[in-house]
Amino acid sequence: MAKIPMLNPIVEMDGDEMTRILWQQIKDELICPFVELNTEYYDLGLRHRDETDDQVTVDAALATQRLGVAVKCATITPNAQRVEEYNLKQMWKSPNATIRAILDGTVFRAPIITSNIAPAVRFWEKPITIARHAYGDVYKASEMAIPGAGRVELVYTAENGETERKLVHEFKGAGLIQGMHNTDASIRAFAHSCFRYALETKQDLWFSTKDTISKTYDQTFKLIFQEIYDRDYKADFEKNGIEYFYTLIDDAVARVIRSKGGFIWALKNYDGDVMSDMVSTAFGSLAMMTSVLVSPSGVYEFEAAHGTVTRHYYRYLKGEETSTNPMATIFAWTGALNKRGELDGNEALCAFAAKLEAACMAAVEEGCVTGDLAALIGPTAKKLTSIEFLRNVRARLEN
Repeated sequence: MAKIPMLNPIVEMDGDEMTRILWQQIKDELICPFVELNTEYYDLGLRHRDETDDQVTVDAALATQRLGVAVKCATITPNAQRVEEYNLKQMWKSPNATIRAILDGTVFRAPIITSNIAPAVRFWEKPITIARHAYGDVYKASEMAIPGAGRVELVYTAENGETERKLVHEFKGAGLIQGMHNTDASIRAFAHSCFRYALETKQDLWFSTKDTISKTYDQTFKLIFQEIYDRDYKADFEKNGIEYFYTLIDDAVARVIRSKGGFIWALKNYDGDVMSDMVSTAFGSLAMMTSVLVSPSGVYEFEAAHGTVTRHYYRYLKGEETSTNPMATIFAWTGALNKRGELDGNEALCAFAAKLEAACMAAVEEGCVTGDLAALIGPTAKKLTSIEFLRNVRARLEN
């Protein structure tokens, strides 16, 4: 069988632990036998990030800006325990946060729904896509432990030297302080990405914050979204029969639970992080969630929404077979290949990505699954190891 050519490369960002193992197995079993894989490779494994003082992460993000499409493996964001375990120079920041800050995009996450896994929320019939702002908030915050009684203020110093001060708290004893920020430019980019994605996918767009409490920070998000919608997108939304509306996040949570799904829910950075895990778990598994970062300039970075599956990696190091679900990582690859095909007019590459996804779905819907899904499906499921699942999908793909 002749392999499908790729005219232009995609950025390939390798990762950590069990997902790094699955990354190579997916390439070996499901991609390289069928595609003349053309990638610009960056090793974002924690040891290599440490060796390069995290410059490799910046280089990968800049390459994504240049080439337009990237696919990323799950990576470790080190805490104190990881610094000791890997003997790191410092506690490096989240590579995802670094990449998102450079690309200034929005993360869209949606569950992979199959007919034989019922959502935990009985009303849900269609996927709920989480649109997560990919900049600022607690991910770019500065923090301080307050040792004792004292006064904490916010101070803004303008370029001309003028200052503005605002009291945060008069501490009577020890405590904590955190300062976070955002920019109007990033919020505007977030809004444009959400409205364009809603039009592209023909889905309603919901946006929610807590502007009744955060009367400056959250309300700015609300006002910018409404301004951009009214000026740039309202007519197109009405023409396509889709809706945009804003509501408080606590009201949105209640509406989401009672809904049938089939819409995009736009959220600030931290809110989107938490709610995407809630939505994916309620639909079945964290490993059944697609994730794509979309920038306003039309750059795409595809990844799995879950972490590096540390527990399975330690078992793998002992020589044990694991039953780690590779679906989200496979769909990161198919998303990137399909987008590369779309941009290059490579119909064969797009068709291959669609067939690979269909083969994966067929395996799951026939009950040939990894351990997490076997537990959800019940006694009719055939539990496979990770490599057995990949080979089962490959056999379907070859047929």
